[in-house]
Amino acid sequence: MDDVELYEALLTTRAMRRFSDEAVERKAIEACLRAAVQAPSGGNIQPWHFVVVDDAAVRTQLADLYRRCYERYERAMLPTATAHRSPEDEASWNRTVGAANHLAQHFHEVPVIVAVCVAGIDLTLTDEHGPLDIGSVLGSVFPAIQNFILAARSFGLGTSLTTVHRIEQQACRDILGVPAHQQIVALLPVGHPTGRWGVARRKPVEKVTSWNRWGNREAFSPAD
Repeated sequence: MDDVELYEALLTTRAMRRFSDEAVERKAIEACLRAAVQAPSGGNIQPWHFVVVDDAAVRTQLADLYRRCYERYERAMLPTATAHRSPEDEASWNRTVGAANHLAQHFHEVPVIVAVCVAGIDLTLTDEHGPLDIGSVLGSVFPAIQNFILAARSFGLGTSLTTVHRIEQQACRDILGVPAHQQIVALLPVGHPTGRWGVARRKPVEKVTSWNRWGNREAFSPAD
């Protein structure tokens, strides 16, 4: 297990899309799942279900589906890309697209794929004033995904949150035997990454934070 402090892990656990052929121990996946189910959920409904795929034949079926979906997505997405603010941003974008394409072409080689499912629960209640919108059930499954991702990091494993399979949601259900009342929210490819952990390029936090009221910007203290 990697010795990394929580805050450092939060800052440096970036998406990993390239993996070695080193096997992943089942015990590590089980530990990550235990961390995932400790995530908070609305009303403690715990709406998640995980399908762990380590069988080569099933992984190949998922890989064929994932490749088809990604290629459709990339063709539609690339023309929508806007101008980059700097050469560094452009280089970062190109690296991300290249890594995403690499994953799509090598999905069948990923040692373990975890499908994260959630029941189609409507959390909306109603009182005498009308519907009470407290958000989608998806808000109660993504914390579990993040817990899994961070736990994987602690075992030296990389993963990334992928969703393009949703383009063929029913076909993905069919491959994994997932019932119709469940949606497959994400596929998490898990393996030993060949890349390096590090702080990902992001908008400055000062640009996306207001204090007390939208648009009220205040200077941040220097980072430690």
